[in-house]
Order: sequence, then structure tokens, then C-alpha cells
Amino acid sequence: MRFPSIVTPEGRVAVGPDCVEAPAPTYDSARRHSPVIEEFVELWRYRDLVVQLVRRDVVARYKRSLLGVVWTMLNPLVTTLVLTAVFSQSFGSRGAYAVYVLCGLIAWNFFAQATVSAMRQLVWGSALLHRIYVPRTIFAVTAVGTGLVNMALALIPLGIVLVASGLSLRPALLLTPLAVGLLGAFAFGIGLLLSTLAARFVDVVDLYELGLPLLLYLTPIIYPADILPERIRWLAVELNPLHRLIALFRDPLYEGTWPAPLAIGVGAACAVIAFAAGWIVFTRQADEFPYRV
Repeated sequence: MRFPSIVTPEGRVAVGPDCVEAPAPTYDSARRHSPVIEEFVELWRYRDLVVQLVRRDVVARYKRSLLGVVWTMLNPLVTTLVLTAVFSQSFGSRGAYAVYVLCGLIAWNFFAQATVSAMRQLVWGSALLHRIYVPRTIFAVTAVGTGLVNMALALIPLGIVLVASGLSLRPALLLTPLAVGLLGAFAFGIGLLLSTLAARFVDVVDLYELGLPLLLYLTPIIYPADILPERIRWLAVELNPLHRLIALFRDPLYEGTWPAPLAIGVGAACAVIAFAAGWIVFTRQADEFPYRV
């Protein structure tokens, strides 16, 4: 049996068979947890949606494609073959240079695709933000998750090139998951920072895509770092966190050596700082995004 309820002039709710007064529910914004923590909780609650969105992006990319997922493997492989034919005589033996370039391109493609996709999904996913509630970081998480799937597929031709080049598989390969994880955390943080700007100024997406080729050639990916003049090496190597993270991924595969503890520590610091900065800045601005995109 449902009892009647009456709102009194004092703002209290009277409920029950005798209409006994009870306090009206109130919302106190000051009692909210920090948005930095709330976003983690909400993202965990929507983890199934993250899986579905990643699956949607992967399936949509290869839908009605004759070669399907093979395109993900062919893209860096074909680029590597072209670069090897052009630059192998200048930068090293043909087989070793192919491995060097392919390792760098796989890591670079993951970073570039994840950061661009994070921005585009937030900007063009505004209809979803206006209709239902979802954690705002879900777009960047989906972008990085999709990028990791594509990166895993791209590792298949890399393994083939490694074997064909005569480079032996060494224990240093065990560091690869850590390197991929740090690169993913770095891309996620940068993607959040860029998405925060793109929510306010949509031109940031196009400007960033214009600047990506410059970053590609500034980072030692298709050429060894030691050929750079001293006056610009500090910018392309020492002050370039992307180069440090790509080197952590490439060195165990290409050189078969364990990176120095200092190199691992610096790479981890770059990833953690980017992740923390992106998460804090993004979550503090997240409530405004439905009104801006």
C-alpha cells in the first residue's frame, strides 16, 4: 500500500499513514568526492561499455574490407619496405635497418592514432554526452584500447621481419609489455590534455594533425639519433619524452639489450607525469564538456 506524501511549506516531506514529517532529500555539492577519484570509480563501473566500444571500433574499421585486419599489418610493413629501399645504404645494413624502422613506426603509429582518436571521439561523440551519462574519459580509454589491439596485430609482421633479418630473440624481449604499458599511459595522458583543449577549441584537432609529421621527423624513428648535430640533439633526444618511450620499446627488439635502469626510470616518470597531468586537468573540466562540444 502506498502512503500519501505532502511537501510542507518549510520544505519537509510528510509521509506515512499519518503523514509524519521527514526531511526532504537534499543535494550538497560540497559533499562530492574529488572528480579525480570519482572518474576512476565511474570508469570502473562502465568497464563493460569500454570493451564494447573498443570492439565496435575494431569491427567498424575492417567492416566490408577484403583484407580486414591485414591492413593493420600491411601499413607499417609497406612503409618500412619503402624506407629501407631508400635509406638502408645510408643508415645501416638492410635487414637491421628494417627492424629499426619497423619498431619505431609501430610505436609511433600507436601514439599518433590513439591521441588523435581520443580528441575526435570526444568532439564528435558529443551527441552521446547530450543523451546519456558516460564517464568523460571513456573516449580516451577507448582510443588507447583500440590502439593497443592494432599494435598487437602489427607485432606479427615485426616478428616475421625479426626472423627474416637473422636477429635472435633474446631475454630482453620480456621488457616489451612494460614498454607498451608506459607508452600507452603516456598516450592516454597526452590524449586527455589534447581533448581538454579540443573541447574548447575544435581547431586543436586539425592543428595537432598538422604538427604530427613535424614531430615524426624530429623524433629519431627513421634515422639513428647519433647522426643529429649536437645543437638539436638535446631537443630531439634529451627533451623528447616520446623518443625515450619509443627507445624502451625498440632497444630490446632491435639491439637485444636491457635498457639501463636510468632509461627505464626516466621513461616511467614521463609516462606517469603525462598520465597524472592529463587525468587531473581533464576530470576537473569534464562537467563542462557537454556544454562545449
